[in-house]
Amino acid sequence: MCGGFTCSKNALIALNMLYIVVAFILIGVAVYGRAASLVTNLPIIGGILACGIILILISLLGMMGAVKHHQVMLFFYMLILFLLFLIQFSVACACLGVNQSQQEQLAQQGWNRVDNATRANVQKTFTCCGFDAEVDKLLPHPECFDVTMRCCSDAEHKVCDCPGGCLHKLQSTISYAFQLCGWIGLFFSFTEVVGIFLTKRYRNQQDPEHLKAIAVFPSHNTFTY
Repeated sequence: MCGGFTCSKNALIALNMLYIVVAFILIGVAVYGRAASLVTNLPIIGGILACGIILILISLLGMMGAVKHHQVMLFFYMLILFLLFLIQFSVACACLGVNQSQQEQLAQQGWNRVDNATRANVQKTFTCCGFDAEVDKLLPHPECFDVTMRCCSDAEHKVCDCPGGCLHKLQSTISYAFQLCGWIGLFFSFTEVVGIFLTKRYRNQQDPEHLKAIAVFPSHNTFTY
């Protein structure tokens, strides 16, 4: 019967299996990005790996609690899911609420903090030169000469003309990243709400096997002296 003890138990186990799959995807993306040199920022790699490992531990806690119908495990699992929901929902709303001006400020702060090698990599990847006119006056950008960029009109004298700077070409990428993170965060935050509801319902249900064991020795058959 859907909504009964067995249905709630299987639904909670399936949800945690989904979380484990997502966790392994996160770990795989981090390892692949590092091995293929797609991401050279070690803190980002460490953060993705940490999220994957934490998600696996939380999922294992939920699965053990669901299999054993352990009240304490289920309570802490439900509490952790609630805290994750608050954090993830807030971050997702913040990502969706970031406007273009704030995105440009974040991009400028990132450009100012990274080294010249990273800036040169951005220029090569997005076929651009510098950040924008105002930032380039205060912070000189790396040399733009690169035959693969195809924006150098004179290879001999290293004359490059990449109109708009990197900010112009990064705007669509930054906006897409914020929107993607926001909607994915909202989706998984609502799956956590489903997990909280299933856990609360499952904790308050009686195990039919336990009731059968009690019925074998009913209390009215006991003798008193």
